[in-house]
Amino acid sequence: MLAIVIPYYKLTFFEETLKSLKAQTNQRFKVYIGDDASPENPNQLLEKYHESFDFLYHRFEENLGGTSLTKQWERCIKLTKDEKWLMILGDDDVLDTNVVEEFYNNLNEVESGNISVIRFSTVKMDENSQITTDVYQHPKVEETIDFLFRKTRTSLSEYIFLKAKVVEIGFKNFPLAWFSDVLAIVEFSDFKRIFTINTAILKIRISNISISGNQDNVKLKSKATFEYYHYLIVNKSRYFNNEQRKILLLKLGKSYINDKKNVGYFFKISKIYWSDFLISDYFEFIKSVIKAFKTRKKNI
Repeated sequence: MLAIVIPYYKLTFFEETLKSLKAQTNQRFKVYIGDDASPENPNQLLEKYHESFDFLYHRFEENLGGTSLTKQWERCIKLTKDEKWLMILGDDDVLDTNVVEEFYNNLNEVESGNISVIRFSTVKMDENSQITTDVYQHPKVEETIDFLFRKTRTSLSEYIFLKAKVVEIGFKNFPLAWFSDVLAIVEFSDFKRIFTINTAILKIRISNISISGNQDNVKLKSKATFEYYHYLIVNKSRYFNNEQRKILLLKLGKSYINDKKNVGYFFKISKIYWSDFLISDYFEFIKSVIKAFKTRKKNI
């Protein structure tokens, strides 16, 4: 069976999420709502849906999302029972009516292929629930490494994971959980394959109260970006060939340039270049740092 976990905090768009669960053409799922000590009590709204679908609501007395979103996700997951598959759904995202139905329609193929990560097509929508993008689709079965280097956008809500993998591996605690979802997708798949269901769509909301839409957290996002690429290079290097490793190093260098005040980042990058004997590439990195510094100086 499928567990749909909602780490709840914001009431603003929550009813649209609940409506989409009520409208599912296949109701073989249970919803677990973990309230992160929100100041916006959802009880009155939940009472409205108490006979619409099977759910469990639990309020945590301590707010964790303010310091670690990944820890909030993990304690919400602990609310689940014996379900085999798991979706972590944002409290402002919306499922098309056939998402659960299409999950079950494809489950035999997923399990026969020994695949532990499933994703759906997506669109973005704004705070007025207006669709702002075309439907974003993927190859039906994709190698995880290909996804990692092809990726243009992704959201945790659009995935269903084999729960045993989530419990075994857990989430990496990057600031704002920025890139924590991407790394989870990669690790939960065992760096193997991702199965896509393009016949059902998740609507991902981007608004000024969402982390993705908020522009006041750029520094934390830069820090998380650096930690993500550094983690991949240092801890998962065996999965990448030389060219892929160089691409990751370039992305790591770019994230440092965006936050060039952090001298520790510079030494971490330098250590990787020298340990890999990428001397000429290292000097290209130094040149890019100097160029960025001169450009900023002119603009001051």
